Amino acid sequence: MSSLSYSPRPWTAPTPRGPVIATVAVPGSKSLTGRELVLAALADGPGTLQAPLHSDDSARMIDALRALGVVIEEYPGTGAFGPDLRVTPPARFVGGGVVDCGQAGTVMRFVTPLIGLAGDDVTVTAHPSALHRPMGEMIRALREAGVDIDDGGTWALPFTVRGHGRIAGGEVEIDASASSQFVSGMLLAAARFDVGLRLRHRGSRLPSMPHIDMTIASLARRGVHVESPLPGEWLVPPAVVHAKDVAIEPDLSNAAPFLAAALVTGGAVTVAGWPAHSTQPGALLPDLLTAFGGRSVRRAGDLTVTGGQRVTGAHLDLSAVGELTPTLVGLAALADGPSTFTGIGHIRGHETDRIAALAADVRALGGEAEELDDGIRIIPRPLTGGIWRAHHDHRMATTGALIGLAVPDVVVDDIATTAKTMPQFPELWQRMLSQDRPA
Repeated sequence: MSSLSYSPRPWTAPTPRGPVIATVAVPGSKSLTGRELVLAALADGPGTLQAPLHSDDSARMIDALRALGVVIEEYPGTGAFGPDLRVTPPARFVGGGVVDCGQAGTVMRFVTPLIGLAGDDVTVTAHPSALHRPMGEMIRALREAGVDIDDGGTWALPFTVRGHGRIAGGEVEIDASASSQFVSGMLLAAARFDVGLRLRHRGSRLPSMPHIDMTIASLARRGVHVESPLPGEWLVPPAVVHAKDVAIEPDLSNAAPFLAAALVTGGAVTVAGWPAHSTQPGALLPDLLTAFGGRSVRRAGDLTVTGGQRVTGAHLDLSAVGELTPTLVGLAALADGPSTFTGIGHIRGHETDRIAALAADVRALGGEAEELDDGIRIIPRPLTGGIWRAHHDHRMATTGALIGLAVPDVVVDDIATTAKTMPQFPELWQRMLSQDRPA
């Protein structure tokens, strides 16, 4: 957001009187919506995104693509969360404007390569709270591929991409330790590079591999086949990105706090429309919640998670699912024993330093939290009500709501920040708690 489009809205998290028994539906996947918008803009003809996510991040992506000459129109859809999107790519991307990424990391990392294909300069900026997000390594890799970027020597936003209408491509190295979005951003545009792309990751580790798998699967559906001859290496030949109508899956990571509510309250929560197979990190939630004492059953396209008598502590490597850390920390703060989460040093560079923010918020309510080099350790203590700071971070805000199920008078200082990926969150949360329970 170039300027916050809402006033901070304090919100007292509701505390139910008994187990939560509910069925919920969640909007479309943020990650898939962003990728499919970019690929539709690169395609060889118009295509439709069915049941996409409508949120602040999606709006930023749409505005960015429109600034490059992409036509995006709304059409009535069958989904419950807003219209479908019809995307018509331009004959050639146009420049001469500004792309404001707001707080959306996907816009920063996915749209910047496209700007190199434009015929004029484009300035890329973001909300002041997001200017710290890592971009230096992507700037370096794009320059290696032939993109002309003027960052004034800062290796950070804001910067200007001097579009020349083409990108050479070739062999590029990148350190994506800070974000797998660096890899996805390069791969999404690579088929339009003159000679394609051979991309090698040179960092010590690569977080959130499911998101890279998602990118590769999305490309394959449009006729672009990515080879991976070695771990951490990808080969994309020059190819046509085919137009396609694509149905967007529900956002499984946004389902996390709803499913976790079953464990916190000893209830049962069903998420409708859970895909049988998915590259989303949230697809691992059934196994993760089992580690905290829950039980998961998938039946007739729905996933039901049932809680037990208590939440158990867990010790997990979350390198593949870093975005789920806030929800799991919420569970850990209410567990019957310590929990340790590792492999998540990269989440310090998200909307906020999530490790530091989670530790501070847990301590503010009376819990005990220890920051680790690449993770966090939670030692449960009796919690009391108080302010849970969202830090302009949607997943921090929903974690406050989760803890509030068991701890009265938890006040999320800004629930409006959930609009980044799920504008309906407060209403969906209240609706979950208001469903009839067995007598």
